[in-house]
Amino acid sequence: MAGGWAQGSRRAARLPEGGRLMAPASRLLALWALAAVALPGSGAEGDGGWYAFVRPVILQGLTDNSRFRALCSRDRLLASFGDRVVRLSTANTYSYHKVDLPFQEYVEQLLHPQDPTSLGNDTLYFFGDNNFTEWASLFRHYSPPPFGLLGTAPAYSFGIAGAGSGVPFHWHGPGYSEVIYGRKRWFLYPPEKTPEFHPNKTTLAWLRDTYPALPPSARPLECTIRAGAVLPRPLVACYAQP
Repeated sequence: MAGGWAQGSRRAARLPEGGRLMAPASRLLALWALAAVALPGSGAEGDGGWYAFVRPVILQGLTDNSRFRALCSRDRLLASFGDRVVRLSTANTYSYHKVDLPFQEYVEQLLHPQDPTSLGNDTLYFFGDNNFTEWASLFRHYSPPPFGLLGTAPAYSFGIAGAGSGVPFHWHGPGYSEVIYGRKRWFLYPPEKTPEFHPNKTTLAWLRDTYPALPPSARPLECTIRAGAVLPRPLVACYAQP
């Protein structure tokens, strides 16, 4: 789950017949699309793994999180959790450094648009390291997508960050990202391809300084997801998001 006041803009890839998958009427199609992201294939259109290598798949309308979204407004979060201590991470690839701060202090002093000249280890943002006991009154209202991997249990991360913020390229196992507020721009590479980037420079700096000079063959897959949309992520991928 991903919530926040993050910004971004870029084209969103669409499925052949008009775009994003809707539920519940197309839930079986959505299940196929979720599987197709992780399955290898020849890369040819119509192949079972085509979307894994050509276009990100965006799912929309899977659940109704309107109640959760209302509770995630700035005023309500500050009223409910302003005095709670949250753990912040640095915005570099490895995010080793952690800082504990009252949530209200984070929102009022650090939650601002990303400065592209700031290094990742000088940038703090709230994502992951959630206290699910203290924030249970909020998280119990979240409805996750109705999919999962056999033999696994879900693990959620909740985050709030300013416009243009995000971590440089890094790797993850399977999962999904859902936007509650704002929008989130994604850059994705297949697991066998490692992009050129500095692990201590923000994604916004990479977007400004490196991205414009990339030849087409070196450019990542891209999409932007907005409130209510879900982006399934493949089994292993290198990705970044500002």
